[in-house]
Amino acid sequence: MKNLTLIVIIFVFITKINAQTTTIIPENNGRVITTGIPFVLIAPDARAAALGDMGVATSVDAFSQQWNSSKYVFSETKSGIGVSYTPYLSRLVNDIFLGNLTYFNRIDERSAFAASLKYFSLGDIEFVDVLPNGDLTNQLTQRPNEFAIDASYALRLSDQFAMSVAMRFLVSDLRLDDGSGNTDGASTFGVDISGYYQSEEEAYNDFNGRWRAGFAIQNLGPKFKYTEDGSENFQPTNLRLGAGFDFIFDDYNKVAVTAEVAKLLVPTPPALGNRYNFTDNNANGVYDEDVDDLDNLVESDVIIGGKSQDVNFLSGIFQSFGDAPDGFSEELKEFTWALSAEYLYQDSFAFRAGYFNESEEKGARKFLSLGAGFKANVVNIDLSYLFSASKVQSPLENTLRFSLTFNIGSGEYNEY
Repeated sequence: MKNLTLIVIIFVFITKINAQTTTIIPENNGRVITTGIPFVLIAPDARAAALGDMGVATSVDAFSQQWNSSKYVFSETKSGIGVSYTPYLSRLVNDIFLGNLTYFNRIDERSAFAASLKYFSLGDIEFVDVLPNGDLTNQLTQRPNEFAIDASYALRLSDQFAMSVAMRFLVSDLRLDDGSGNTDGASTFGVDISGYYQSEEEAYNDFNGRWRAGFAIQNLGPKFKYTEDGSENFQPTNLRLGAGFDFIFDDYNKVAVTAEVAKLLVPTPPALGNRYNFTDNNANGVYDEDVDDLDNLVESDVIIGGKSQDVNFLSGIFQSFGDAPDGFSEELKEFTWALSAEYLYQDSFAFRAGYFNESEEKGARKFLSLGAGFKANVVNIDLSYLFSASKVQSPLENTLRFSLTFNIGSGEYNEY
């Protein structure tokens, strides 16, 4: 009898051990791609903002440095200065803004250079100590900011095609003074490579026309840290591809339509899960939430789909085309696209409209933009306004943005 009881106990124990196995339970983690210094992706000028945040294949203007600096060699103006101001989160505060200053100069028929400064202020942040009696003391005001300084050189390789290289130095001074005296900001550098094609004007049945196309790979550069012991951040390396067509009806009326797609060349966050030991009460070999018992956590943040983001920026660029956990369908969702139309009358008045779209799972930015431009002698004035079409509110929603361009040596070159 004792032997029988011992055998039963051993059998139950062995069964219990065999019923305990492991499972991975997915975490509820989103896969929106995030980078450092994201302010460089904000459209700095009103014309591009009115066209749905695009500019890689639109016609040249003073702010081409931000989108595709190779367009400068197609400018009919010898040189120009662009100044823009963009309020940010204007419905909440009035001191957060993006400012931009750009200068370009077409050296000769085949080359041009440009330089620009982009400054993003996060406004005044006040710190105070509250005494036990409720009085305030040690009041301190700080203004975190980020800025980028860049310079470019464009060379015309043929009558219709040009390429450009731009170098950029970036500083992100977001670290607030905590009393330790260590408030140095993060800094890094980046490179842009771009190209632009513009055809000769061709005659069609009822109008003349001209094709445009462009590409740009922006913010190629190393990862960086905001703090010495912090994690490394990718720059917002970005691929832009665009094409457009100009309908030239006569000397006074022209309509330009353009389409653009863009993708961050940054690895997709992998799908993560936690590995548990569990008791398989119904002995079916899989974990059933309402039936089986979790025993203990074995390992956390296990990659169950996709690839690790712990790679250098060059590897990350190539990895970004095939690392989405849900495969090709998710990779397609990482592309944004935009459409725009611009009507110009006698090159002195412009009306613009654009639409920008991003997948719901990758940021959900969707908006319609409208704008206008006016030319008065050597000055261009551009305005734009954004209407959000997404459930996620845009920080630029219902914000009037404007930019000024000062043309120097207008009409010195003839491209058309």
